[in-house]
Amino acid sequence: MRVGLLGASVLCGLASALPQAESTSASNTTATSTTSSTASTCSGNDASSRTSWCDYDISTDYTTTVPDTGVVREYWFDLQDGTASPDGIERYVQTINGSVPGPTIYGDWGDTVRVHFTNSLSQSTNGTSIHFHGMRQNYTNQNDGVVSITQCPLAVGSSMTYEFRLTQYGSSWYHSHYGLQAWEGLFGGILINGPATANYDEDLGHVFLNDWDHQTVDELWDTAEGSGPPTLDTGLLNGTNIYNNSGTITGERLTFNWTSGTSYRLRFVNAAVDSHYKVMVDNHTMTVIAADLVPIEPYETTVLNMGMGQRYDVIITANQASVASDFWMRAIAQSACSENDNPTIRGIVHYDDSTDTPSTYAYSYTDECVDESISDLVPYVAKTMDIGTNLTEDVTVGINSDSLFRWYMNSTSMSVEWADPTLQQVYNDDLSFTNTSGVVQLDTANQWYFIVIETSNTVPHPIHLHGHDFSIVAQGTGSWDGSISSTTNPPRRDTAMLLASGHLVLGFETDNPGAWLMHCHIGWHTSEGFAIQILERYTELQDLIDSDSLNSTCSAWTTYAAEASVTSDDSGI
Repeated sequence: MRVGLLGASVLCGLASALPQAESTSASNTTATSTTSSTASTCSGNDASSRTSWCDYDISTDYTTTVPDTGVVREYWFDLQDGTASPDGIERYVQTINGSVPGPTIYGDWGDTVRVHFTNSLSQSTNGTSIHFHGMRQNYTNQNDGVVSITQCPLAVGSSMTYEFRLTQYGSSWYHSHYGLQAWEGLFGGILINGPATANYDEDLGHVFLNDWDHQTVDELWDTAEGSGPPTLDTGLLNGTNIYNNSGTITGERLTFNWTSGTSYRLRFVNAAVDSHYKVMVDNHTMTVIAADLVPIEPYETTVLNMGMGQRYDVIITANQASVASDFWMRAIAQSACSENDNPTIRGIVHYDDSTDTPSTYAYSYTDECVDESISDLVPYVAKTMDIGTNLTEDVTVGINSDSLFRWYMNSTSMSVEWADPTLQQVYNDDLSFTNTSGVVQLDTANQWYFIVIETSNTVPHPIHLHGHDFSIVAQGTGSWDGSISSTTNPPRRDTAMLLASGHLVLGFETDNPGAWLMHCHIGWHTSEGFAIQILERYTELQDLIDSDSLNSTCSAWTTYAAEASVTSDDSGI
């Protein structure tokens, strides 16, 4: 593994105002082989004062103000074929630098991240990309990493570089946005140090929740689009679990060793292809401090609802020594919307020096696929939402002319071209988008819009919007009646649940020029066309495109695709 870091320390100087189109990277700094770590170099952010951050604190509005650190965090990622046995059963995987999950990207609020990415896959597995999930990419749309939208796929044997500013802080992840690659293993964590809404002693980093099968998702694709979502074999916590292989137990469980009286921060990420989870640690209460990348007023819960693509930062105090010394950590796939033969993923929390198998019991819960309550998700930095113009999207599922399942938004199932991404069309001043490209063009700056999504289908969907934290205007079952939850400080995040036979209304402001994808984060559904794209501030976007980089990647892809006879049988994203 080769993970490098440019810049030795955070320079807590003057804040830079957003938005800004110019690069803020310290490009003249010499790279070192120092491995990035979770520890921040910002003074004053110890366990007793997590709300402070250099010259800033948790009340600073990160949407307008960002520390000017002058630091570049530089990484080298190599996508490779491999095999792994996360539950003791070996299968093919795709790895970043030989690992699944891939290396975590660490940075401080205000840093610049530069990722050099090489595609070393075999000929049969074709192109790739990296999408940095939840990163706002403020005025850096070209680094969003979505094939057919912001770039051509990265061809086998080719390299490219992504660069963007960490204008937010908290927990997120990166993953491929090429077909189903994210669930073959191309994903990893993003951890951005910054202030928090509550104090804690130790940061334990990411806990990834994955569903898993002993066949690859590419092998299961024909089943998914032909007869519906396949039932998967099991699930993983941070890439590991045990499996009952015809009476033989294989694999191992994720294990934590906690010290009594210590409080721990955990960063849960639902990275599943098609499983909604209830998360808990037996006998313990979680203090939730962030939803996606939005710091919130802390609230307590014993059971956490997590849709695909969502993240929650929680604090758990090891204060149950009088009850037991060993506890189960559980992620339970909800049968109401998840297909899994082994629905409960378990890890173990040991107190102090104990090594016993837990005998604790799960909290009671209702099997359902919902979000955390809107009333609990109160952003710490209050922001007022304007009343927006409604953009209505009706979601249906149907069978196309090839008798395959496809999802439709307003009677359109997305189908876009790898070799002709939206940004290339924008640069060429070409607005002749196909009727399957799902383009919604919004050219007025700083205008609020409401995306009204409704469905009569009984399947819930996690809806993710790139390039923005959106406000949750309304969420519920049935059709939207026009009522609004709140305009003064509604919940903000980048992924929220469209409930079964229900509605989700998202509000966002056109403050970030770009071609931004909005899609269901169920992997099968994205590939089956459940997506649209917001083309925001078209004329400004043209001036932000690095045509040399874009054309270089596309030229290499065109040559490779012709030589390898590459064809697409999905949505193209």
